[in-house]
Amino acid sequence: MRLSGHHALVTGGGTGIGAAIAKALAADGAKVTLVGRREDKLRETAARIEGAAIAVADVTSRPQVDASFVAARAAHGPVTILVNNAGAASSAPFAEVREQDWRSIMAVNLDALLHCCQAALPDLLAAPSARIVTIASVAGLKGYAYVAPYVAAKHGAVGLTRALATEFVKTALTVNAVCPGFTETDMVGAAVQNIQAKTGRGADEARAELARFNPQGRLITPEEVASAVLWLCLAENGSVTGQAIPIAGGEIM
Repeated sequence: MRLSGHHALVTGGGTGIGAAIAKALAADGAKVTLVGRREDKLRETAARIEGAAIAVADVTSRPQVDASFVAARAAHGPVTILVNNAGAASSAPFAEVREQDWRSIMAVNLDALLHCCQAALPDLLAAPSARIVTIASVAGLKGYAYVAPYVAAKHGAVGLTRALATEFVKTALTVNAVCPGFTETDMVGAAVQNIQAKTGRGADEARAELARFNPQGRLITPEEVASAVLWLCLAENGSVTGQAIPIAGGEIM
């Protein structure tokens, strides 16, 4: 139980990558709090993790984020691991991106990091060992067409990771990003539906179109991403900070 004594707060913790991360950290001894907008999904995942707490919150709202941290501390004490996992994506030619679309994508993928990192910071800096791990994307390391707001936001997430790692390098807090390629999640499911609607392709063909970015010829699993997050949280990896680690099956950045 290598994470015994830790309290991990995972945003977007009800489904997909967030749920897999919460399960992995809890299996290694951490207490976990799941934060997200959908209470039903949070409860479903929490029911499979002994002692897991939940806090319903929209991470784009600072008051709701602050309230979620109050609830988390009441359940499990100070937060020592923050996993910024909540995210969203949309697809459109850049010329058709509306300001409200841009702001929406920035709010959940970048603004939420400001809210959550600042809310967690007093706890993290007071802990003998602390971690921030942000689930960015390979879109934070290279460009992709038709998802300009998402690419911009994820590049911002990687930049913030590097800035915070540098600012807090003399403390016990490490700050890293994990950058998955296309992963078997609801987000990819929505992308498959979008490809079908716009091209008339079948679901299998649309899924193969996304998998082709991975030289291994498959989608990444949430558990593979969770394994990388767990590794970063272990005490013996305290010298790893400021990194953006691709989990992308050989896709060249």
